Amino acid sequence: MPYWRLSGFYLFYFALIGALIPYWSLYLKDLGFSAQDIGILMAVMLVTKIVSPNVWGWIADHTGKRMLIVRVGCLLAAVSFAGVFLGDDYWWLVLVMLVFSFFWNATLPQFEVTTFNYLGKQSHRYSSIRLWGSVGFIVTVIVLGPVLDLQGVAILPVILMMLFVGMWLSSLLVPEKTSQHLSLTHEPLLKVLRRPEVLALLVVCFLLQASHGPYYTFYTIYMEDHGYSRSLIGQLWALGVVAEVGVFLLMHRWVPRFGLRNLLLASLGLTALRWMLIGQFPELIAVMVFAQVLHAASFGIYHAVAIQLVHRYFTGRNQGRGQALYSSISFGAGGAVGSFVSGLGWDTIGPANVYWVAASLALLAFFVTAVWIRPAREV
Repeated sequence: MPYWRLSGFYLFYFALIGALIPYWSLYLKDLGFSAQDIGILMAVMLVTKIVSPNVWGWIADHTGKRMLIVRVGCLLAAVSFAGVFLGDDYWWLVLVMLVFSFFWNATLPQFEVTTFNYLGKQSHRYSSIRLWGSVGFIVTVIVLGPVLDLQGVAILPVILMMLFVGMWLSSLLVPEKTSQHLSLTHEPLLKVLRRPEVLALLVVCFLLQASHGPYYTFYTIYMEDHGYSRSLIGQLWALGVVAEVGVFLLMHRWVPRFGLRNLLLASLGLTALRWMLIGQFPELIAVMVFAQVLHAASFGIYHAVAIQLVHRYFTGRNQGRGQALYSSISFGAGGAVGSFVSGLGWDTIGPANVYWVAASLALLAFFVTAVWIRPAREV
């Protein structure tokens, strides 16, 4: 198993997210866009995740050329992102973000399948590879905070372009050999989707990622409005991902001990608590530190559980489409709806109430899990 080559791709992919998600909204605000405009622009980037992973997942499942798709997607994402250097008006940025994210969002689900194919029966080792993505995020978000304080956010597109190129180069190092054509013997996709636990899991993924909308879109702006420096905000972002790394290191022990369903329930309940705290006590640094530690639950535990369940529910030639569905319904549809709604509500009902809405979505996901994802040997 090419551990370091697989880990290297995750490192660059999530380093890119560490620059894009926390700071891109600041860049858009610096260009003079309103909260509603920022919410829509961030949602546009996520909307493509509804379509793109499924299109490329279907192609990958029928050709077996997963790493070819990853490499082409990385290259075209980098080329299309270069459009930000040609203009900064609203509709031009809508187009650029639509195009680059269509190719970018094709890459991770197919790389996840490649990683699991390398792991084989040792799927519990996934977290030890994926944690390098968290390391990339942490380093980027910590370093960029002071850099943007000193240089201003205008330098952000250049940094993002460098990370896009790094991601593409890292994709060239991962062999294609485990991405061969998969067996035709598999359960029909529609039959899998009719299973109550599968439908429930997809609903939970949608709701939880929708609840992250105000966090991923406005957290940096929210903290800055309450007097936090960009350096400190970057450290808060990084703290959340450090907690996430801790979870990834422990999940191989927690899953056999607690079971996937119980871990999922715990993550959803703690996510609701996190949004309540951020909405009500932004001025209290100790509370914000604790809320960021809860990222270990709201993303770390949740993602490690969800991706293992998806891998178990979608087998054979459904692997690529299963990962694509997970990506498109959660990070795509859920993330887009969360960003769009939080943008609409930010200046109308206010940030605190937006976070209460987010907490309600997480609690609804808890209820769906408790009722429809029943205890079973594989859960």
